Amino acid sequence: MAKLVNLRQVRKDRARTDKRAKGDENAAKFGRSKAERDQEAARAEKARAHLDAHKRDPG
Repeated sequence: MAKLVNLRQVRKDRARTDKRAKGDENAAKFGRSKAERDQEAARAEKARAHLDAHKRDPG
């Protein structure tokens, strides 16, 4: 006897798999991890603070 298959669930599983694959593809193409973004922000803040510390007074 054949196994019963819920077609609605199969469609949802397929859509979920496709969406996950698309997200993984986009992450590889565009994404950076949160740690990398935080590290970049910290470097930018440190560079800005370093430049501000070395400014001359305009007066």
